[in-house]
Amino acid sequence: MRLAMLGLGKMGANMARRLMKSGHTVVGYNRSPGVTNQLANETGLTPSFSVEEAVRLLEPPRVVWMMVPAGETTEAMIQQLIRLLSPGDVIIDGGNSNFHDRIRRAAAMENTGIHFVDVGTSGGIWGLLEGYSMMVGGDEQVVEGLKPILQSLAPAPDLGWGYVGPHGSGHYVKMVHNGIEYGLMEAYAEGFELLHSRQDLKLNVHQISEIWRYGSVVRSWLLDLIAASLTEDPDLKDLRGYVADSGEGRWTVFEAIDQDVPAPVIAISLFRRFDSRQDDSYAGKLLAAMRNQFGGHSVQKVS
Repeated sequence: MRLAMLGLGKMGANMARRLMKSGHTVVGYNRSPGVTNQLANETGLTPSFSVEEAVRLLEPPRVVWMMVPAGETTEAMIQQLIRLLSPGDVIIDGGNSNFHDRIRRAAAMENTGIHFVDVGTSGGIWGLLEGYSMMVGGDEQVVEGLKPILQSLAPAPDLGWGYVGPHGSGHYVKMVHNGIEYGLMEAYAEGFELLHSRQDLKLNVHQISEIWRYGSVVRSWLLDLIAASLTEDPDLKDLRGYVADSGEGRWTVFEAIDQDVPAPVIAISLFRRFDSRQDDSYAGKLLAAMRNQFGGHSVQKVS
């Protein structure tokens, strides 16, 4: 199949590479022309230097896959594509968009005849080799026509991807996926901090991660990545403990509140990320001040 990939960041570029290896023709566009040229020279990607050109290089019915930042950038790209595409064409949003936005957008596009598909995509930088996990929402018949693309991107034609429901469901499932990821990562981080804290036992945290990778009930791909991270620097001396969040963890917590579903682990893991960004929090200072006031406990002054 022939399709356009709009957004050639690390993930979009690797998805384009995987598709071309499977025999698809990919027209690529990125806001930075140098990125487009580099990928074209490396892979045989058909370069385009505007959204208009990318669409013009496709034959109807056109398939346009967006891998651009969620929010205003995605909305602006969709508005531009609506003016350029025709009934029967397909827009795929593979970024981390909010599922509410996808439901609203699909409803707004209903009278245009342009199909809209939301694909929650997981796999990161490893997807080029391992394949991508994809959670697909939209019109099932339209998704059926996209199977050659999805099967090429997946770990195997019948593994790691699936149609999960109507418009918005793909990004909803990806949102919950990321919320679970937050909780798993926090549990691993806390457990390994406990191991690392017992200096008297002389525990080799890298060795322990390798033991757990095989046969253990806590083995996982995340544990594989922990083992890789601890290979050369088990004390992680060169890293700061600053952890960003992409937004999907927040949306998961908001949705849990809206649906009256208890999700304490995911919520706490999100707040722990906030905590990681504070070198010396005001709340911590106030806790120390209160203990000093009611119990005379010692406090540490800023030098």
